[in-house]
Amino acid sequence: MRPRPSKVLPALAACLSLTFALHAQEKPSAKPRARDLGVPFDGTPGPLNAITDVSGVIVGHTTLISGEGKLQVGKGPVRTGVTAVLPRGKDSMNNPVFAGWWSLNGNGEMTGTTWVEESGFLEGPVMITNTHSVGVVRDAVIQWRVAHGQPDPTGYWWSLPIVAETWDGWLNDINGFHVKPEHALRAIDSAHGGAVEEGAVGGGTGMVCNGFKGGIGTSSRKLGEKEGGYTVGVLVQCNYGSKNNLRIAGIPVGREIPADDPYAGTAFFNDDHGSIIVVVATDAPLVAHQLKRLARRVSLGLGRAGSISGNGSGDIFIAFSTANSGAAAADHVVDLKMLPNDKLDPVFGATVQATEEAIINAMVAAETMTGIENHRVRALPHDQLRAVLKKYNRLTQ
Repeated sequence: MRPRPSKVLPALAACLSLTFALHAQEKPSAKPRARDLGVPFDGTPGPLNAITDVSGVIVGHTTLISGEGKLQVGKGPVRTGVTAVLPRGKDSMNNPVFAGWWSLNGNGEMTGTTWVEESGFLEGPVMITNTHSVGVVRDAVIQWRVAHGQPDPTGYWWSLPIVAETWDGWLNDINGFHVKPEHALRAIDSAHGGAVEEGAVGGGTGMVCNGFKGGIGTSSRKLGEKEGGYTVGVLVQCNYGSKNNLRIAGIPVGREIPADDPYAGTAFFNDDHGSIIVVVATDAPLVAHQLKRLARRVSLGLGRAGSISGNGSGDIFIAFSTANSGAAAADHVVDLKMLPNDKLDPVFGATVQATEEAIINAMVAAETMTGIENHRVRALPHDQLRAVLKKYNRLTQ
């Protein structure tokens, strides 16, 4: 576990140059969100209704789309990418955050979680990609950290990055290994605050959710001053569930909207399959065991959208707090602030609410996509969604 910077850095420098040459900072384009369609949700969102409402948190995407038609392994079609969430901006590697994680169903992967469990800290970014690109993204994060100041002067240093995945093999040439180190680096280096691009972008490019097009979604909640005024932000990469189970604003929307299931004719047509990765950020002063409790509450937000967390689903969540800056200092005793357990209920509620809305935002933003073998996944139709909610008197406008 002793990297050799003299060999890593030259290669990484070339890779970083390529990253900047390939792509400038990706900026989000205006897309409708669930609230724009009149979908009602509980709670009060932050100004952006995004994970970036938590001060310091930045998000970046690399989106890879090319080719069409018949699958040619190694050539495409390509419908994939990488998403990066940095808790403390570009200083995330030098100032770890308290964190906790939870697996609702473990048919998935999130690397580095055993050290989060043991140490209570998240070091560096949270990365999300497709199932078969976890390794290359993990290695790229280590390279990025080496290039930005590691190892320390003693020469002893190691890194266990957090990299999570969901499967995009229905639309993407997943065994073609199209995600490269420069794509992971681009996602990190292009990360920014402000509005977060949603839908079929980044790691969510090729995802399917509840029988419709899925991908990246985000939401936030701002607590009242009596509850501490804290912010909770959530980002999801959703690729789970079945159409019949989909619920929006408590209504069985999936059963009300006629549409061909993208997996019709497959052996797993009737299964509740797929995965979802959820990242929760807050500025509430929570320590590791409390953040694990927070990560568990994601499950309730997922349930509000109709998930049963099926046997084939990888439903894995991580939560972190940007409070207590400097808590990981190694050379002195650290004084901490901690929200009392009896004051956690509003934070729990905010997590549930923001998770539910982030999932629906992902589906609303995603557009119809055709991938390998002309597999077509239809976007959630906005007009039909509004019609169903109106039928049940659930529209806000």
